[in-house]
Amino acid sequence: MLKRVLVLLACLFVVFSSSVSAMNVKYFSDDSKIREALMMLDDIGASEIFDNLQENSVKIIFYDLTQISFKYQNTFAINSTDNWGDRYILINSRYKNAPTEQIACLIAHESCHKGKVATLAEETTATRTEAKYWTVLKKRNVVYANTALTNRLNNLANLESVSTVDHDRIQERISNSSFYQSQLAVRERRSF
Repeated sequence: MLKRVLVLLACLFVVFSSSVSAMNVKYFSDDSKIREALMMLDDIGASEIFDNLQENSVKIIFYDLTQISFKYQNTFAINSTDNWGDRYILINSRYKNAPTEQIACLIAHESCHKGKVATLAEETTATRTEAKYWTVLKKRNVVYANTALTNRLNNLANLESVSTVDHDRIQERISNSSFYQSQLAVRERRSF
């Protein structure tokens, strides 16, 4: 009898925790694709991502980044604030049809940005997090389309896999990137 009660309680806990997660995912976005990506992260226990999103009350949307500046046309995603100071992760709308697991990796990266100005350490952590989740979420039996986002994620995962304590390939890539050199020097959150 006690065993049945414990099994029933365990089942109720699983059902209850799943519906709580689904409700929390709705808080971050109205977009079904983004919700799917968040549920994917939740399913693998990516609590650090949700902690970061909750800490900063972040909303996530697809957005035409050229509305902010044409120089963002090829940018995958950015962290921004609206005119009222509310925090957003803006995923470039050109990637709306990307695989859900790739969207999840962009969310993982952007969730790591907390300050108004990105530092090399913060950008390295965010990029390493993106690579880590791509390694976990990438489906082994799927051939992904040869897109800029797929190439980025594969390159980051490769850099992470060959990095050592003494030679951080991701930090080296960021340090040598002209894009990040200009961004890290003056990166304030953009408003949209």
